[in-house]
Amino acid sequence: MNVLFIHQNFPSQFVYLAAHLAQKKQNKVVALTMSQHNPIPGVMLRPYTLLRPAAPETHPLLKDQESKILLAEACAAAAMQLKHEGFVPDIIIAHPGWGEALFMKDVFPQSKLIIYCEFYYNLEGQDVGFDPEIPLLNFQQRCRLRLKNSTNLLSMEIADAAISPTKWQKSTYPSWAQEKITVIHDGINVANLQFNADARLKIAANEHHAVLSFKPGDEILSYVARNLEPVRGFQILMRSLPNILRNRPNAHVLIVGGDGLSYGHRAPNSLSWREHLMAEVGHELDMRRVHFLGKVPYQTYLDLLSISKVHSYWTTPFVLSWSFLEAALSGLPVLASGTQPVTEFAERLGVETFDFFDYDAFAEKAIRQLQTKTSVRHSVHFPELHVENSVKQQMKLISSI
Repeated sequence: MNVLFIHQNFPSQFVYLAAHLAQKKQNKVVALTMSQHNPIPGVMLRPYTLLRPAAPETHPLLKDQESKILLAEACAAAAMQLKHEGFVPDIIIAHPGWGEALFMKDVFPQSKLIIYCEFYYNLEGQDVGFDPEIPLLNFQQRCRLRLKNSTNLLSMEIADAAISPTKWQKSTYPSWAQEKITVIHDGINVANLQFNADARLKIAANEHHAVLSFKPGDEILSYVARNLEPVRGFQILMRSLPNILRNRPNAHVLIVGGDGLSYGHRAPNSLSWREHLMAEVGHELDMRRVHFLGKVPYQTYLDLLSISKVHSYWTTPFVLSWSFLEAALSGLPVLASGTQPVTEFAERLGVETFDFFDYDAFAEKAIRQLQTKTSVRHSVHFPELHVENSVKQQMKLISSI
């Protein structure tokens, strides 16, 4: 079987499925991508680049559309080259969010197309308007958000099947589109999440403290996000810390995440959200015990899960983070926002939830958990999220079309 993956940051959500397919000698697996990082043995990477820059005179409401057309055009050109070389996929598996799948059926009309349905933008009832601190969208921003779905819709029209990782993410799509979507999570490699009693995490010396080293059993509160921003409740964490640190004088807080912006609204005055929240509550924090780690290697993140005593997770009604599921499956106690992406899994994972904005309630629960004697950690049994099950269900869907 010939398989073509399309994702500008490949392998991303396709990492386990691509590896499984590439292990079979009878398969030829190719990935069109803009990234050449994290290659998978047996997968041939074919990078593509834009054929032309965006036009400066493009209508403001069409700038996002144009960027996706440019990516679709570049991806189609790379696909045509593959076709010229004799590679015609039986199956195309694509993330449609950046437009890359738009012209694939025009290049390969007989190929079956499966798209990954991560999120459908809505003006009400999801992330938009959820946080009263974030300014409401103006008319042009509302129009731009509505147009943001056009690529999703066009890709859905040509797709033979679609996958969403969670029931809630599927539910964001229009009802007619949901008929095409099968819920299959990307898969969690639970073997990586085994508790490591020998884990250590070293913090370099700075103006606040000498070199620090943490191990399992230390009083650690952890927080992980790609970037520190309100979509992932960073402001709630920061506002809860003065209370937590006052009540737990030996506690340390380890915060993983960059200063960029993955989603949503920028902080005021061109600051990062970390800078903005430090200006608000930093004077109340003992910075000898609050540690911003930035973005860390995956092994450091895994060590953090073993070292942490309690993990915090927030999300607005938006895409659910792998880190939430990984932390909970590892057996690490997790306190999380009671928003729809979380509540879909919270009960089975044994996760305690609270109102997204109630940082006092979170602080009380975190204090209680931090003062609890460390117990033997047991991973959570949730086989539907395991890699093996996810790949099995993905292969079943591929076979069905």
